[in-house]
Amino acid sequence: MERRAELSLSEWAVLGVLVDRPRHGYDIATALSSDAVVGRAWRVSRQLVYRALERLEALALVEPRRTEPGAGAPPRTVYGPTRRGRAMLHRWLDSPVDHLRDVRSALLLKLVLLEALGRSRQTLVTAQRAAFAPLTADARAARHGDDVVRTWRRQSALAVDRFLASLG
Repeated sequence: MERRAELSLSEWAVLGVLVDRPRHGYDIATALSSDAVVGRAWRVSRQLVYRALERLEALALVEPRRTEPGAGAPPRTVYGPTRRGRAMLHRWLDSPVDHLRDVRSALLLKLVLLEALGRSRQTLVTAQRAAFAPLTADARAARHGDDVVRTWRRQSALAVDRFLASLG
């Protein structure tokens, strides 16, 4: 059975918090909980964290680094990114999303991870504005009185452009 090449957003989120520092599954789940910085953008349940770790390890993007004693539980495996995993994450973080519908999910996760990792978001913001430039130009040139779907798309494109411009 061939594994899909693309990573899910949950897998990217797990890899992203591991690039910050090696962690065990419970610590990763805490970093991706709804009250954590990255988790506010993309929350990942503990079950999905462990599933993501299995897949990332199978793809040689993360590797076990050591084990730590668990508090009244089995030992915990601490994972860290491989060189390949780190390089793949950095390329993904600098790549724009393809669709406006991915702004709330993938783009926001990328921006939050860049901030958490202390990396500049400028490359991503510039690339994203360039990728959406045709949409933005069409939205500005569009007639009023379009149907509700066209109006939604036009206003979404303009809102995303304003958001990206506000990031510098």
